[in-house]
Amino acid sequence: MPANKKSIFIGDDGKSLAFTFVLVCSLFLLWGVCNGMIDVMDKHFQEELSLSKSQSAWVQFAHYLGYFLMSIPAGWLATKLGYKGGIITGLLIVAAGGLWFIPATEINAMVHSGRVSPATAFVGFLAGVCLIATGLTFLETIANPYTTVLGAKEYAATRINLAQSCNGFGWIFGPILGSMYFYGTDAQGHSTGSQTLYIPYAGIAVVVMVLAAVFYFARIPDIKTKDDYHLDDSTPGTSHSIWSHPHFVMAVAAQFFYVAAQAGIFSFFINYMTSELPPIPGSFQSAVTTVSTHAGLLQGWLSGWFETAASGAVSLSNKGASNLASLGFVCFLAGRFSGAAILKKFSAHKVLGIYGTMDVIATFLVFCKLGWLSVAAVFLSYFFMSIMFPTIFALGIYGLGVRAKRASSYIVMAIMGGAILPKLMGYVADKYDMSRGFIVPAACFIIVAFYGFNWPRLAKAESLRGEVAPTLHG
Repeated sequence: MPANKKSIFIGDDGKSLAFTFVLVCSLFLLWGVCNGMIDVMDKHFQEELSLSKSQSAWVQFAHYLGYFLMSIPAGWLATKLGYKGGIITGLLIVAAGGLWFIPATEINAMVHSGRVSPATAFVGFLAGVCLIATGLTFLETIANPYTTVLGAKEYAATRINLAQSCNGFGWIFGPILGSMYFYGTDAQGHSTGSQTLYIPYAGIAVVVMVLAAVFYFARIPDIKTKDDYHLDDSTPGTSHSIWSHPHFVMAVAAQFFYVAAQAGIFSFFINYMTSELPPIPGSFQSAVTTVSTHAGLLQGWLSGWFETAASGAVSLSNKGASNLASLGFVCFLAGRFSGAAILKKFSAHKVLGIYGTMDVIATFLVFCKLGWLSVAAVFLSYFFMSIMFPTIFALGIYGLGVRAKRASSYIVMAIMGGAILPKLMGYVADKYDMSRGFIVPAACFIIVAFYGFNWPRLAKAESLRGEVAPTLHG
């Protein structure tokens, strides 16, 4: 039966999978919040522990190390436990990581008394970051491919982008939570971030445990997918290895470099906005203050956004830049929603190639230090990054059937790029300046665009909706 608009959430048995899809989308919202908080944590540790940009990137290293270490075990357990068991396991690990921030904060409090070194306190927080990431690995390894089978195959890329839009919502609220608890101050203006950093993580732990209970009692069907490449049959000349398929191998590489670019831009957003913005007119700060004073709801939120240097120049504060990061994620979310609609009409690989090219241009404009044009280009880069992760994922597992779970674990493992390349970006920024550091993500986006434009040749298919060429069937 030809696919129609309703079939986007209708399974092969004719039953609706819409509720299951909505439930899985909650997982995307969860790790969006967690990732959003991670992305505004760097500047906190730079100031609290006197770290360089390159040193503070250990936060990203610990986060993505969790993905790297657990992606293969998560893929194996997903096969053994099924979608439901794997999701519950991941949620419980995230809860444990969130609760770990309570003793980590207590350890950090010992720094002022000299009983614990700043390095030890930093490692304590990094352990919590890594533990949460291991739980998120289970969720991403399972939830991403699961969305592609919750309905008609033709709309796999659309579904995963819709689900990832919930991830975008989480990324909007993550920096706001981070600004409240990482960059808060007391009545004397002293930072309270080191004492309150655990609060949002403890809250997440409680929510996650409730969500695990919901999944335990919910109906989560373990759907089998079509083996387009005949990996499970005994046809002579047919390879049973997922690594024999170039479209999957290059997806792993493309995801590595995409996440590297994304992690670098997200984690150094505050550094860029507090150090590279052109001078802000004092009249603009006065106008914002006036508006917020007359709008009671805005007054508390906008207070502390700006600071004035000894020279009289007005600039964004850490809190202001952290909240402004949410605007970047609004652009990211807008790209997700519009991208999901575009992907229903145009081939996924072409959209990926075009968006990759646009991000090469945007990050190069930032590198060129063109004033407010470069600032606008930072937000533009968020928009065009939006569809990359889910689209690379959908293109990479295309036609792999039951081995899609194992393939997804390797694509998730490629997230390790987010641990390595931000340190290089931080090194370039330490040596030159933050704008010059954007040459690193620019190079990464070239590889993403290359994968998008060359996917049909690698997969031997016209598009994600196209059929596999007969020559692949042996």
